[in-house]
Amino acid sequence: MRALTIVPGEQGSLKLEEVDEPTPGDGELLVDAMALGVCGTDRELSDGEYGWAPPGADRLIIGHESLGRVREAPEGGGFAPGDLVVGVVRRPDPEPCCACARGLFDNCRNGEYTERGIKEIHGYGSEVWTVEADYAVKLDPSLADVGVLLEPMSVLVKAWEQIDKVGSRSWFDPKSVLVTGAGPIGLLAALIGAQRGLDVHVLDRAADGHKPKLVEALGATYHHEGFPAVMKQVVPDVVIEATGSEALVFDAMAATGAFGVTCLTGVSPAGRRMNVDAGSLNRDIVLENDVVVGSVNANLDHCRKAAEVLADSDREWLRGLITRRVSLDDFTDAFHAGSAEVKVVIDIG
Repeated sequence: MRALTIVPGEQGSLKLEEVDEPTPGDGELLVDAMALGVCGTDRELSDGEYGWAPPGADRLIIGHESLGRVREAPEGGGFAPGDLVVGVVRRPDPEPCCACARGLFDNCRNGEYTERGIKEIHGYGSEVWTVEADYAVKLDPSLADVGVLLEPMSVLVKAWEQIDKVGSRSWFDPKSVLVTGAGPIGLLAALIGAQRGLDVHVLDRAADGHKPKLVEALGATYHHEGFPAVMKQVVPDVVIEATGSEALVFDAMAATGAFGVTCLTGVSPAGRRMNVDAGSLNRDIVLENDVVVGSVNANLDHCRKAAEVLADSDREWLRGLITRRVSLDDFTDAFHAGSAEVKVVIDIG
């Protein structure tokens, strides 16, 4: 079979190569791949910025945004041939920390977790893959063309859960949310906000194209004029920062009204410096009882909830998130997405 592999840490090592088809172990599903989502993490892996091959291997099969159809399933595992499935990305560390031992491996304390297609376990970027039944999520059959969105959706399910938990430390009844960034994470954050009946605002640099249309289709308000212009229209109860832009991160922290929650989901590059009025920022956070919380990854509960959210969402809108599909033979095109793209998907089977 064919698989997308890299030499971790080596720029330009991404290639499509022939590898042995996997044999399922006890309790594992054998899955024929259908699609693979490509995100910033995959592009960073391809650029040699990080990544860890499995022990004893030189190359890593990448891919963590999966979608496939079950070919073989163990008896009593809750799956059957033909089921539409997605594989969970993260696994708890071999000697579980207190969080991993409780199934909360998205909040691993010691960093010894592993991740499919990223850290020490081959990913889902191959024509056939296996996954433990306990780490597979079954999807509604009607999601065959958009189910690849489950992994990013799980990230937002967790982020909103974190917002709810932080807000519940006192009376919390948010009415508005500002999302910075209209990539897949930002737009899925906006989708959940709209499903909750909030006044949703999305800020991005694109003046036209897919992004404004997708936001407007949610009944939300799209902004591209910059942060000051947005603040003239809304003082949000919740901000979800989905770009990792240093300037937007600090703008987001200062943007909420009293008892506001800012959830950071974008990862900023290290080493960049900027001038910040830390005293004013600290004063606002303290005097307004604001909270800034970071959120990354997802656990099994988030993934299962993400499947429910996708099943309850408008299929046409979800299809609109996938702005380009390429074949496995043309995989390199998926790693050079333009700023106007939302989600690029590699069709495998």
